[in-house]
Amino acid sequence: MKPRVLFAILMALAVTLTGGDPAVAASAKCADALKTKACKSAPTAQAGKKQVPIPKKQASKTKAAKQGKIAGVKHDLAAKRQAARVRYPYPDDPITLRLDEHGQPRLSSSAFYVTNQKTGEVLLKKNERLVMPIASITKLMTAIVVLESGSSLREMLTISDDDVDYLKGTNSRLGVGTRLTREEMLQLALMSSENRAASALARYYPGGRAAFIDAMNAKASLIGMNESRFYDSTGLTPRNVSSPRDLSRLVAAASRYPQIREFSTTIERYFYINGNLKRFGNTNGLVKSPDWIISLSKTGYISEAGRCLVMQVWMQDQPLVIVLMDANGRNMRIVDAQRVRLWLEERPERLATTRREPQG
Repeated sequence: MKPRVLFAILMALAVTLTGGDPAVAASAKCADALKTKACKSAPTAQAGKKQVPIPKKQASKTKAAKQGKIAGVKHDLAAKRQAARVRYPYPDDPITLRLDEHGQPRLSSSAFYVTNQKTGEVLLKKNERLVMPIASITKLMTAIVVLESGSSLREMLTISDDDVDYLKGTNSRLGVGTRLTREEMLQLALMSSENRAASALARYYPGGRAAFIDAMNAKASLIGMNESRFYDSTGLTPRNVSSPRDLSRLVAAASRYPQIREFSTTIERYFYINGNLKRFGNTNGLVKSPDWIISLSKTGYISEAGRCLVMQVWMQDQPLVIVLMDANGRNMRIVDAQRVRLWLEERPERLATTRREPQG
């Protein structure tokens, strides 16, 4: 029998067996070892629908066009993100400067206070006397009390189970048994907001934790923080409370200590922890931004306090204190700080036209 006749019989049989659907028959044809290039252009059956094949050349052009478009979009996004990183370390939260009815920038923080530390003039304020939890901003007072105690910064301190956070369950890279100097513990508490380090600093204070807390509250009263109260050295307890105005006084007092200025603005540092070299970074990404001159910084967060940030910064050769409390969102305290800076840069004369805050 001739090959052409045999081929025709096989095709007729395939159509009969598949119910007469030419698309399926074409698929059967492609399965045959004798199939030719014709199978490449055969229609395919998918979910009961016939799909018209795209010519090979056209398909290649379409695919190339799509890939080019996607590559272009990715390139544009990458360029925009890179440009944003130069000015702002969190490009996913764009900075938009909008003013309220009083001409102040709209901030997400529920309370804030911005002052010129040199002149005492108030630049921005909202709920400045609202008393609220302050989270790890507490550690600035912790550092002041440690430095004023006169204890040796070279003394070795050991993390114990008493320093483990059983209140909030926060993690720490300082395992029980970790030994570091008091100075190293102080830097970790300020730079990386290490709670166990702050706890150990209070525990090793002459007279223990109770004496340390008494010293914190005595110092707060001495510098005029009359709306503030401290119950621990870490800020994990929401009982540690203050107001934005009081915190501006804490920042001003802490800025007088070179160690606090240095440790709180260090970008990163490596420590030997139980024989292993570990990197610790600053919790405030703005300290590495070329747009800022930051001489003191501290972040804070617990659920009751929200996202908090206090800084001493320099603008137009003036020392400014920025206090931002309970920002609405993970990175919004950083965004708020950027908005404050942009607001002042937009009209530099604002630094000279603010008014002094009345005392009392």
